[in-house]
Amino acid sequence: MKKTILIVDDHTLFALSLQGLVNSFQEYEVIKVLKNGQELVDYFNANHKRPDILLLDIRMPVMDGMATMSWLKEHFPEQKTLALTMEHDEEIIIKMIRMGCRGYLLKDIEPEEFLYALESVATSGFYFSEEIVEVMDHSSSKNYGDLSNREMEFLNHACSEKTYKEVAEEMNLSPKTIDGYRESLFSKLQVKSRVGMVLFAVKNEIVKI
Repeated sequence: MKKTILIVDDHTLFALSLQGLVNSFQEYEVIKVLKNGQELVDYFNANHKRPDILLLDIRMPVMDGMATMSWLKEHFPEQKTLALTMEHDEEIIIKMIRMGCRGYLLKDIEPEEFLYALESVATSGFYFSEEIVEVMDHSSSKNYGDLSNREMEFLNHACSEKTYKEVAEEMNLSPKTIDGYRESLFSKLQVKSRVGMVLFAVKNEIVKI
């Protein structure tokens, strides 16, 4: 049986193109294309078939991706959702992850990577970009004991909405010291961005959010 996909995106041409791409994959099919979060709320409340994976645009009129993700967290927290975005907005993506989003897709993603994203969410529950795919292959056996207490404290703060400057103030440390913690964690967790660090921490239950 094919895995089902529901697309929520107000750009009709992009959404239809995405639908065609999904339907070209042997194991996936799009069951519905909606224009905004309110249409999704109406769809779910009407008890229509819920998808295996929801592809959710972030910037939409009427009800955007942030508001939709908040609604999903309250009513359908088990729904696997991938965010769609035109740009890598770190702050927004981290907020989406905190509300239960399983990863994000840039709209210029290559078809092969897009298929990998669907398969990752379907199997492991999360999608990680190529920058941290390699380390995820053996993450289950990774020992996190080499993270110091202060590094763990920093990681918890990094998985919040605080800026690095606010984290420095919270921990009573200089911005330079915070930069050192960040670079140390990037190296130890083998990630290249704050979003990658947050996704990794959430996926491996290092940090509860």
